[in-house]
Amino acid sequence: MLPELPPLPALTRAEGDLVDAYLEAVDLLGRINPARGHDTYSGLRAAQALVGKAVALRDALALMHDRGESALHTATLDRALRVLDGERRAERVTLPSVSPR
Repeated sequence: MLPELPPLPALTRAEGDLVDAYLEAVDLLGRINPARGHDTYSGLRAAQALVGKAVALRDALALMHDRGESALHTATLDRALRVLDGERRAERVTLPSVSPR
Protein backbone atom coordinates (compact mmCIF):
# COMPACT_ATOMS: atom_id res chain seq x y z
CA MET A 1 0.00 0.00 0.00
CA LEU A 2 1.30 3.47 -0.89
CA PRO A 3 1.90 5.97 1.91
CA GLU A 4 -0.65 8.75 2.18
CA LEU A 5 0.68 11.98 0.69
CA PRO A 6 0.15 15.30 2.39
CA PRO A 7 -2.61 17.36 0.82
CA LEU A 8 -1.73 19.68 -2.03
CA PRO A 9 -1.95 23.30 -0.87
CA ALA A 10 -4.67 25.52 -2.33
CA LEU A 11 -3.43 27.08 -5.56
CA THR A 12 -4.98 29.38 -8.11
CA ARG A 13 -5.46 27.81 -11.54
CA ALA A 14 -2.50 29.82 -12.86
CA GLU A 15 -0.30 28.69 -9.94
CA GLY A 16 -1.32 25.09 -10.60
CA ASP A 17 -0.53 25.52 -14.28
CA LEU A 18 2.83 27.04 -13.37
CA VAL A 19 3.74 24.14 -11.06
CA ASP A 20 2.58 21.54 -13.60
CA ALA A 21 4.44 23.12 -16.52
CA TYR A 22 7.56 23.62 -14.41
CA LEU A 23 7.67 19.99 -13.32
CA GLU A 24 7.00 18.80 -16.86
CA ALA A 25 9.90 20.97 -18.07
CA VAL A 26 12.13 19.58 -15.30
CA ASP A 27 11.23 16.04 -16.38
CA LEU A 28 12.17 16.88 -19.96
CA LEU A 29 15.44 18.51 -18.91
CA GLY A 30 16.24 15.33 -16.98
CA ARG A 31 15.74 13.31 -20.17
CA ILE A 32 17.97 15.74 -22.10
CA ASN A 33 20.76 15.74 -19.48
CA PRO A 34 23.78 14.30 -21.37
CA ALA A 35 25.28 12.99 -18.12
CA ARG A 36 22.21 10.82 -17.55
CA GLY A 37 20.84 10.15 -21.02
CA HIS A 38 21.02 6.92 -22.97
CA ASP A 39 20.54 7.92 -26.57
CA THR A 40 20.30 10.99 -28.76
CA TYR A 41 16.80 10.26 -30.05
CA SER A 42 15.12 10.41 -26.64
CA GLY A 43 17.06 13.60 -25.86
CA LEU A 44 15.97 15.09 -29.18
CA ARG A 45 12.32 14.24 -28.53
CA ALA A 46 12.51 15.74 -25.04
CA ALA A 47 14.16 18.92 -26.39
CA GLN A 48 11.41 19.29 -28.98
CA ALA A 49 8.72 18.89 -26.29
CA LEU A 50 10.51 21.39 -24.04
CA VAL A 51 9.55 24.21 -26.39
CA GLY A 52 5.87 23.59 -25.67
CA LYS A 53 6.49 23.46 -21.92
CA ALA A 54 8.36 26.78 -22.09
CA VAL A 55 5.28 28.29 -23.74
CA ALA A 56 3.05 26.84 -21.00
CA LEU A 57 5.34 28.30 -18.33
CA ARG A 58 5.29 31.68 -20.04
CA ASP A 59 1.51 31.61 -20.35
CA ALA A 60 0.97 30.71 -16.68
CA LEU A 61 3.31 33.47 -15.52
CA ALA A 62 1.79 35.99 -17.96
CA LEU A 63 -1.70 35.18 -16.67
CA MET A 64 -0.56 35.68 -13.09
CA HIS A 65 1.12 38.97 -14.02
CA ASP A 66 -1.96 40.17 -15.94
CA ARG A 67 -4.10 39.46 -12.87
CA GLY A 68 -1.84 41.64 -10.77
CA GLU A 69 -0.13 38.76 -8.99
CA SER A 70 3.29 40.36 -8.77
CA ALA A 71 4.77 38.06 -6.12
CA LEU A 72 5.13 34.30 -6.02
CA HIS A 73 3.96 32.64 -2.81
CA THR A 74 7.13 30.60 -2.53
CA ALA A 75 6.25 28.71 0.66
CA THR A 76 2.99 27.48 -0.88
CA LEU A 77 4.57 26.69 -4.23
CA ASP A 78 7.44 24.90 -2.46
CA ARG A 79 4.95 22.68 -0.61
CA ALA A 80 3.14 21.92 -3.86
CA LEU A 81 6.41 20.99 -5.61
CA ARG A 82 7.40 18.71 -2.73
CA VAL A 83 4.00 16.96 -2.66
CA LEU A 84 4.36 16.37 -6.41
CA ASP A 85 7.81 14.77 -5.96
CA GLY A 86 9.68 17.79 -7.30
CA GLU A 87 12.88 17.00 -5.42
CA ARG A 88 13.30 13.58 -7.03
CA ARG A 89 12.28 14.89 -10.43
CA ALA A 90 14.75 17.80 -10.26
CA GLU A 91 17.55 15.45 -9.19
CA ARG A 92 17.74 14.08 -12.75
CA VAL A 93 18.70 17.55 -14.02
CA THR A 94 21.88 17.62 -11.92
CA LEU A 95 25.15 15.82 -12.57
CA PRO A 96 25.44 12.35 -11.05
CA SER A 97 27.73 11.94 -8.04
CA VAL A 98 31.30 11.05 -8.84
CA SER A 99 32.21 7.73 -7.31
CA PRO A 100 35.64 7.60 -5.67
CA ARG A 101 38.26 5.70 -7.62
